[in-house]
Amino acid sequence: MVSKTISLCRNFITVFSALLFGMFLSASAGTAVAQTAPGVTQLQVDPIRIAMIEGLSGAFANAGDAVLRNLRFAVERVNTQGGVKTASGLRPLELLVLDGKGQSEESLIMLKAALDRGVVVIMQGNSSAVAGVLADALDKHNAREPARRALFLNYSAVDPALTNEKCTFWHFRFDAHTDMRMAALVATIASNKTLQKVYLLNQDYIFGQGLARSARTMLAALRPDILIVGDELHPLGRIKDFAPYASKIKASGAQAVITGNWGNDLTLLVKAAKEVSLDADFYTFYGNGLGAPAVIGEAGVDRVVAVSEWHNNAAPSGIDALYASFRKRYPDAKDDYFNPRNVLAIEMLVRAIEQAGSVEAVAVGKQLAGMRYAGFGFDATMRAADHQLIQPLQVYRMAKQGSAGVARDLEGSGYGFKTVLQLPASALGQAHSCEMRLP
Repeated sequence: MVSKTISLCRNFITVFSALLFGMFLSASAGTAVAQTAPGVTQLQVDPIRIAMIEGLSGAFANAGDAVLRNLRFAVERVNTQGGVKTASGLRPLELLVLDGKGQSEESLIMLKAALDRGVVVIMQGNSSAVAGVLADALDKHNAREPARRALFLNYSAVDPALTNEKCTFWHFRFDAHTDMRMAALVATIASNKTLQKVYLLNQDYIFGQGLARSARTMLAALRPDILIVGDELHPLGRIKDFAPYASKIKASGAQAVITGNWGNDLTLLVKAAKEVSLDADFYTFYGNGLGAPAVIGEAGVDRVVAVSEWHNNAAPSGIDALYASFRKRYPDAKDDYFNPRNVLAIEMLVRAIEQAGSVEAVAVGKQLAGMRYAGFGFDATMRAADHQLIQPLQVYRMAKQGSAGVARDLEGSGYGFKTVLQLPASALGQAHSCEMRLP
């Protein structure tokens, strides 16, 4: 009886929170569009609503804030060009910003509130665990309520399962998944013949666990002579002092660390490595931003490696002009963490809506599936079979600003990155196990 009463109370609290938040959104709806495009005259028509559900408070608030800047920039870019062409005329995009606190239960409450507000697109990415929960919940919602269907655009949750065994028609990923990124890093590691000992340190949730498995598998295939001298998982967002981990890595004799840590878990790790004078290279997914270069400083030169679709010292392309516009919008040096895939996601969404002639989720999803986008120097294809974006990747190494190939620094740190390996999209389209069920 007690457990049943507790369960009923929890359900009441969840429903009440969703209703309360829905009331808050209704009260603030008039300001939401204005926030997407400051200084731009708003179109007096019904907007196309997009909801970003992200951790904007807690240990990883800095990562959520960085995404928010990128998505606001992307939405403003569309609205300043007039909006989205629909049968009823030009319609602006409206970005609703919802704090899921990086937690699954909170994010589900935000999902319900967003759907109650008529949102047609959900965007999230800074947690693969949350992404999995949202994708499953949206799949069930869309089956129950076909008149209120929505799409899920994932900009950085990289668990391979999301476009493999857990794939769904409603989910589209715009980032290279863990195995794609790891393949690029391991290709770089494999070329270093002096590297013999590697330590794996990752966050203890689905992403970190998968990254460690991927690293072990790929290292065994390409460099079976490399010895993995440590393979450790730590609690997500709860470690305040990584000195014990850094000391353990140092004692192992590891010449390199492979980590998918992000946000404060990365900056605190590299800070601890610096403090204990850890003499090892760091092969990372996210070592190029959110405070990491400034924390690492001189100790990271030629040692810290990162991988993504682009960096600000990459070969000149149309993305340079896009980056310049972003920096004009956010002139503070600490706000210069730019991901062109966030803009790409919005641009491809707009094109899909215009081609579909509708904001109905099935019609828009069918246009997104298989779409190739080659705008602003970016060439990528949304693979129809699993809704995984296939795009080029670059591996780059930290260097001092002003050195060869490093004209720009990051976050005013005096340090930037230079490309060491470029992989075309054709080299990254890995096999998948998705069995897509079409609506």
